[in-house]
Amino acid sequence: MDRHDEALKLFAGGTFIPALPLALDAARRFDEAAQRRLLRYYLEAGVGGIAAAVHTTQFRIREAGLLEPVLRVTAEELEGHAAVRVAGACGPTEQAVAEAKLAAELGYDAVLLSPGGLAGLTEDNHLARARAVAKILPVIGFYLQTAVGGRPFSHDYWQKFCEIENVIGIKCASFDRYSTIDAVRAAAFSSREIALYTGNDDNIVIDLLTPYRFTVGGKTVEKRFVGGLLGHWAVCTRTAVGLFHRLKQAALAPQIPSEFLCLAAQVTDFNSAVFDIRNGFAGCIPGVHEVLRRQGLLEGVRCLDPREALSPGQAAEIDRVTAMYPHLCD
Repeated sequence: MDRHDEALKLFAGGTFIPALPLALDAARRFDEAAQRRLLRYYLEAGVGGIAAAVHTTQFRIREAGLLEPVLRVTAEELEGHAAVRVAGACGPTEQAVAEAKLAAELGYDAVLLSPGGLAGLTEDNHLARARAVAKILPVIGFYLQTAVGGRPFSHDYWQKFCEIENVIGIKCASFDRYSTIDAVRAAAFSSREIALYTGNDDNIVIDLLTPYRFTVGGKTVEKRFVGGLLGHWAVCTRTAVGLFHRLKQAALAPQIPSEFLCLAAQVTDFNSAVFDIRNGFAGCIPGVHEVLRRQGLLEGVRCLDPREALSPGQAAEIDRVTAMYPHLCD
């Protein structure tokens, strides 16, 4: 079995994948040395993969000419590690296909296909786009929340999506229980094996603990989230990896200890500060950078767009959650 097959097997079984932040210097230029240090931190923390060129990496890397450098540096640092390499792809079909081809050339294992910024496409258009990208690399569907550019999809859409050859998973990041169940139900009854990954940063612990059971025509099917692909996991990663493995074990137990229900609320509260939910997620990426700065892993809170900064009061909220939940911090 070659490295690519091993990576896909790891993905199917469920693993821990942080969404990669972008390291910039004081002039907001790509800081390759800092990016490599950050990647090494994730690998030493025990992650099972890295997702690069995704929302947390900043979609603006494309217009800034940084898509290839970021994907290349990430692939180089993952060389020799048993880790899944996920590349984000976005934009219209032609752009998404081109980005998938670049990822394939650089040795990536799968594409996380973003629906963001494509409000004019119908569900059939999105399915055709997914089929085109799946001809290049295995595809992970992305149910992106509307607050950051996503759109609602019907259960019928996810049913058809799950039947596309070379679709291997769905990242549910709709931040909504109703729409999450739509996607889970579609995967549960698919004729293909679809790995579910939580991207619901507001519901991480519960997603990983919950068995979803559906009965149709006398047949009961159970489906679970096997892993996570999360911006939240880009911070305090060593601690989060340990929690992930505890949750994987607890999910198989006859009873879930009540401590995990308490922990679920704490993780969600922690995320509320980092992702700046009080300001409509405006400080989401800066919040991630701020925590990494406090960890000594980034030098500053630097986004490609200088207007993208911590929201008023966000630093104080991060102070609050890090003091209140020290057991969630590295």
